[in-house]
Amino acid sequence: MMSPETGGAILSPMPPAFEMRDTVFAYPDGTLAVAGVSLEIPVGDQVALLGANGSGKSTLLRLLAGLAHPSSGSVRAFGAELTRAYLADAAYACSFRRRVGIVFQNSDAQLFCPTVEEELAFGPLQMGIPVAEVRQRVADLAAMLGLQALLDRPPFRLSGGEKKRVAIGAVLSVNPEALLLDEPTMGLDPRSQHWLVHLIGELSTAGKTIVTATHDLESVPLLARRVIVLNEDHGVAADGPAEAILSDGDLLLRANLVHEHSRWAQRHHLHGPWAGIRPAR
Repeated sequence: MMSPETGGAILSPMPPAFEMRDTVFAYPDGTLAVAGVSLEIPVGDQVALLGANGSGKSTLLRLLAGLAHPSSGSVRAFGAELTRAYLADAAYACSFRRRVGIVFQNSDAQLFCPTVEEELAFGPLQMGIPVAEVRQRVADLAAMLGLQALLDRPPFRLSGGEKKRVAIGAVLSVNPEALLLDEPTMGLDPRSQHWLVHLIGELSTAGKTIVTATHDLESVPLLARRVIVLNEDHGVAADGPAEAILSDGDLLLRANLVHEHSRWAQRHHLHGPWAGIRPAR
């Protein structure tokens, strides 16, 4: 298309990484998990989905990952609507899986190969990537994630933190543009949590779109620049900069993310209304 004023080409705006419009999802028994959610996540954004247990965070991630489909409304990724028909096409599905990866809360649900090395190689091999390149990717990921000594080990024999590293490596092995993380720090020891938060920051700096579902307020300032809060009615209660959201004590109380007598509330109220929170850069 040409601009009538300048005669130059008009560049179409880049579609967002993810877009939901009036999205509703209910399970077969009628249980509502996502209630009329509309949101937009630009490419390269670093977002935390914050909500109490049962607010619909995991289901929303599954919708963005094309693992579930809305009862009504729409879900788009990189401009394409994620319908059953779209993902039933092998070529489209392969393209989408290259671009979007999800790390589940329970690593055991994601790991199934006999060894760590095979877990890291599985995705690229399924994508038809040449074996020599796959071997190099496995070596690079093992070095980056500290898995060199574990490559011959069966995943089920690993610790929780080690399993999480392997699950993340299996997703990163196809070099997705967007990464969806469901409660990534849950069950990890402090050292593993620190490592994971640092890794997520590095991936965001590299330009990847990161969406992290969590109810861990302590980790949010390090994981995200933007926070979307889900309420207990499965809708969006707020959407804004991490610092502003975490400074709104009334909002966090209403969303059942804190209790007025919790250590979090007491600590932050001691120095003004939830002061001292620094959003991720």
